[in-house]
Amino acid sequence: MAKDTTGLDDHQRDFVRLVEATATHRRRFEVFADFCEMSALAISNSVDILQKEKREERYLQIVKKYDPDQVANFPRMLGCIVLSLERGMSDCLGAIFMNMELGNTHAGQFFTPFPVSHLMASLVMGDARAEIERKGFLRVYEPAAGAGGMVVATAQVLLDQGINYQHCMHAFAQDIDALACQMAYLTLSLCHVPAIVVHGNTISLEEWGHWVTPAHVLGRWDRRLKRTQAEQACVPLLVDIEPRPTSPPASEAEEAAAAVVNKRLEQLSLFG
Repeated sequence: MAKDTTGLDDHQRDFVRLVEATATHRRRFEVFADFCEMSALAISNSVDILQKEKREERYLQIVKKYDPDQVANFPRMLGCIVLSLERGMSDCLGAIFMNMELGNTHAGQFFTPFPVSHLMASLVMGDARAEIERKGFLRVYEPAAGAGGMVVATAQVLLDQGINYQHCMHAFAQDIDALACQMAYLTLSLCHVPAIVVHGNTISLEEWGHWVTPAHVLGRWDRRLKRTQAEQACVPLLVDIEPRPTSPPASEAEEAAAAVVNKRLEQLSLFG
């Protein structure tokens, strides 16, 4: 049982109760992880036809572990997350994850509280309107995305400035942990943030999978991204990475990173 749910809203507390009701013969972590993966798979399969068959097989593999009454709890959990996010953008899943003490303390896994992420994004972003007017949109690169809280906070900062992030921001979020990627993908999808979420190692450039949000597909962001130069390696968070004409020649690492992204965008060309 979660020790204290006072930091959660009513819908988040309902989510925790559903997880605990479903975890009769399984660990709470497994139920939470299965919810995130099945929800991410369901959303992905509505927009990403290139990976649909494989991901549908994975969905059926997970759902077979539960009896019908337990399966019925998973859409109810998703409803709780939707209702919570309707109260305002937040790192809803990250807050629940930390409250239920599901993190890997040995790996130093910790999801930053959303108010802190919002403050950091506000300090870094400044006035984004002039930059958007000059370049058309902002690109956000999050090399250690966690549950996606920092990207959501950045979108909220744009909203605070009266800017529609759905048209003026694209995020590239990456994390080495598969569950974190699924959490980030689910939250970014529900908040309709245009994004590519990558399960991979930012340092070694290894990649094991990628997820495109509905906002990415519906907004034809693959075409918009192809009109700009591919993201470079080792760019600080929230800094637009379009190089200036006076930029020095790209290093071998930067060229390798650009090749990886270009290959990914070619795979997404079907959505254009």
